[in-house]
Amino acid sequence: MVYDFEQPIIELEAKINELQRFASEKGIDLSREIENLEKRARELKQTIYGQLTPWQKVLIARHPERPNTLDYINMLCTDFIEFHGDRCFGDDPAILGGIARFRGRAVTVIGHLKGHDTRENLARNFGMAHPEGYRKALRLMRQAEKFKRPVITFIDTPGAYPGMGAEERGQAHVIALCISGMLALRVPVISVIMGEGGSGGALALAAGDRILMQEHAIFSVISPEAYATILWKDASRCRDAAGVMKITAQDLHARQLVDEVIPEPLGGAHRDKKEAARMMGEVIARHLEELLNHPADELIKRRHARFRSIGPEYLPGNNIT
Repeated sequence: MVYDFEQPIIELEAKINELQRFASEKGIDLSREIENLEKRARELKQTIYGQLTPWQKVLIARHPERPNTLDYINMLCTDFIEFHGDRCFGDDPAILGGIARFRGRAVTVIGHLKGHDTRENLARNFGMAHPEGYRKALRLMRQAEKFKRPVITFIDTPGAYPGMGAEERGQAHVIALCISGMLALRVPVISVIMGEGGSGGALALAAGDRILMQEHAIFSVISPEAYATILWKDASRCRDAAGVMKITAQDLHARQLVDEVIPEPLGGAHRDKKEAARMMGEVIARHLEELLNHPADELIKRRHARFRSIGPEYLPGNNIT
């Protein structure tokens, strides 16, 4: 998939590949010409990706080739063992969870799981979890607490599944339980938003000691399309909505809602998955080492204080910028 704003880069890279093939086939030295084009391509990438609009960031966050939770677990961890089921209703493939080793340390990893194509997305319900998925997540968190394993959550979902069956099985209630359960965990919790952080489905896994967010990820209570539909009765104004919602990593970090923005390779995580994982791993490791120095009671106290401090500026009578 190539977005309109990426087209000039793709065309220039195609010219570079064509020149490289031609030079190889004909035995001609075109290294200087190729080097000049590669320099132009780097400069063009820096210009385009350094000035992305909020809507363009939404598109990158939703890119089907963007690394998903399983990709990051495989690149960051070893000895991953997946666990299934909520011990109540069934298993939900939209939530992936289990135990693994992160840099030699035993951890519990949990995350939403989107697919990279239509078949995978249908199997994973496009990363939109049912109540049993969140009950599975909470079960694994409590297991992590029992065995004193830190918890790392990966967030990438348009939102929790809003179907009738999900509502009948207590979707809102289990999301609330997940949030309150995370706030009370006696082990370090790191939440990483690495794609779409949508609505309560994202919040259910985002009540961590540290909230980290990749450079081109988004985090919002509602999608730009739904926001435009509700507020302006016009879904086509989603570009305008993305601009006023303040949903980018940079906006949220400026408002102290996320602790750190994780840089991505030039062009987005999907352009260099291994480098994206390396960058993410360095940031997670640094925050985890810091959190491990605090006793459980202090972690809980700080976690509660952190979330209670969010929002006073939005109370009546305060100015909103």
